[in-house]
Amino acid sequence: MVHLEAQLSGQDWNNVWNSDQPIIHFFNEPDKNNISPERAADVWHNQMIPLRQQKGKKLVSPSVSSDENGKNWLADFMDRVSNAPPDLLGLHYYGTDGNACIQYLQDMHSKYPQPIIVSEIASIDRNVGSVYNFTVQLANFMDNSDWIFEYGFFGCMRQLADGFVSPDAQLMRQDGTFTDLMKKLQWDQPITPP
Repeated sequence: MVHLEAQLSGQDWNNVWNSDQPIIHFFNEPDKNNISPERAADVWHNQMIPLRQQKGKKLVSPSVSSDENGKNWLADFMDRVSNAPPDLLGLHYYGTDGNACIQYLQDMHSKYPQPIIVSEIASIDRNVGSVYNFTVQLANFMDNSDWIFEYGFFGCMRQLADGFVSPDAQLMRQDGTFTDLMKKLQWDQPITPP
């Protein structure tokens, strides 16, 4: 993954270039990290497209935040790379309303026809029941949408980086064991509320 500009040179870039992974993600929330769509498009054409052409990699668009700034950033970027578009559309979503998230995903898919990778998604609600309902609703929706290539709920780590994501959405305890919510994501099909 080319997380930010630091991965565009040196050993980090060598690792990306020589990776045996078939899919390469490009830029994590550049809209929040002071990377302009113009700069991202320049890197896309000069470094990412050669990964597709010479290495056969599938390329994921920058994964932007789901707010207006993120949507505008992505629209500008996609216009700039329309002659060499991404193979997959990368998206993030954090919120409390599952229906709003579904609408966002559907709107983005209508605008950009690429299959979607939701590489970060989680509830920020502080009510455990609401967190579970959001997670169940979205996991079941994404599992049944053929245009969702893959998704990953945020929080499978011993310690969350900050207090933004609900503690109830965390998927791993501090001792490294999985939470009940993570076990549901792993094993239930379809996922049911607790």
